[in-house]
Amino acid sequence: MPGPPRNGAHPPLPVLLPMRRSVLVSCVLLGSLLLGGCESLQRTDSLFGLITPYRIDIVQGNAITQEQAARVKPGLNRLQVRDVLGTPLIADPFHANRWDYIFTLRRPGAEPQRRSVVVLFENDVVKSIEAPALPSEREFVASISRFKDIRAPKLELSQEERAALPLPVKREAPPAEPMGPIRDYPPLEKS
Repeated sequence: MPGPPRNGAHPPLPVLLPMRRSVLVSCVLLGSLLLGGCESLQRTDSLFGLITPYRIDIVQGNAITQEQAARVKPGLNRLQVRDVLGTPLIADPFHANRWDYIFTLRRPGAEPQRRSVVVLFENDVVKSIEAPALPSEREFVASISRFKDIRAPKLELSQEERAALPLPVKREAPPAEPMGPIRDYPPLEKS
């Protein structure tokens, strides 16, 4: 049996193996606990209920409103439809007479929005448009806004406010500029 280490020598190998195993086992357990913590973070979206990661809004496709859909009428050609609704999200070569406009909005803490508008063509002109109940422009802006109370700014003055404005200051007309040259200049070219 070997004696105690002398002058800073390392302990014999059989003594180190059980110590290394316990360190290895504790590292594996600690790593699995940390990874388990990451999994719970994905499920609850917060770390100990205090820190929540930032989640971005995911907006895809064309937002089509009632006003835009009302401008698409049978008889419009493809370019006119593209001017009104934009480029379709799906223009399938196997269904060349059909354009699909799909809009999705995923926002954390809110229900996802999804709308699908289909424009059918016959001989490169609009045959029909199939759309669900679409929101008006105001309703759409209100649905995507993070602020609950949006008021349009007041753009016009009332009659009382106009009457209370000061009258503009009358200015004298600037002196008239002299007509023609002040001095006679010789001609540039001799004739």
